[in-house]
Amino acid sequence: MKNRSTSVSRDATAIIQTIDANQKALKAVAFAKKWKDAPILLVGHAIPPARPARPDNPKLLAPGKVPRRRINRGEKGRIALLHALAHIELNAIDLACDIIARFLPSEELPTQFARDWIQVAADEAKHFRLLSARLGDLGAKYGDLPAHDGLWEAAENTAHDLRARLAVVPLVLEARGLDVTPIMIEKLRSVEDEESAHILEIILRDEITHVAAGQRWFQFLCARDGKEPETEFRDCVRRYFKGELKPPFNEVSRDAAGIPKAYYADILQ
Repeated sequence: MKNRSTSVSRDATAIIQTIDANQKALKAVAFAKKWKDAPILLVGHAIPPARPARPDNPKLLAPGKVPRRRINRGEKGRIALLHALAHIELNAIDLACDIIARFLPSEELPTQFARDWIQVAADEAKHFRLLSARLGDLGAKYGDLPAHDGLWEAAENTAHDLRARLAVVPLVLEARGLDVTPIMIEKLRSVEDEESAHILEIILRDEITHVAAGQRWFQFLCARDGKEPETEFRDCVRRYFKGELKPPFNEVSRDAAGIPKAYYADILQ
């Protein structure tokens, strides 16, 4: 029998508290394997920290202070892009674990909620490891360049409200990844970096399922609480998202993830 001496919320919190990036990713993979066939156990819970543990590098800057990543600036530009994406994926591991540890014990959610976000955490860990290995191919490593902390600011802004967290993180921030990743793939192929383009194709496929999970649980909460999803989504975005929703929108991928066009069309106009 699998060791179930800890609950999913405690395991998720332990991942958030792991400092080393590679160890964090490995623990997320092990997390998914541990609970894959086991009954979801929620005996007590560990309160997740306000901020995830992080290594000394990369240095975290305000979003506007991080140099722009330009693929057409040779290998250095591609390294900068891949490093930024690796940082996003590392944050995404913690975001998936945080949504389990922070909300599962208090929201009376079906156990499938935990299973969905455990799988998201494992996928994000896979993405981080693929990007980290590709950086190694190019003579670089995660931590070599500065990064920004915008993703975790979104987590802090929505730490009190699961509907807001789902609206802002998977349905805005991850959905934006669906919009821009195909453009990055094209640019990487234009400079004959097929290896990096292939990694981004894997990420794009997985991220569609992550956005779909966000939409599924957002709708579940709205139905449970008597909220109209489109109205609630727009309200959450206006209140908690610092930024703009603007085209281009990848409607094919957004449709595949189940996001109605009414969610994002002209939302801030």
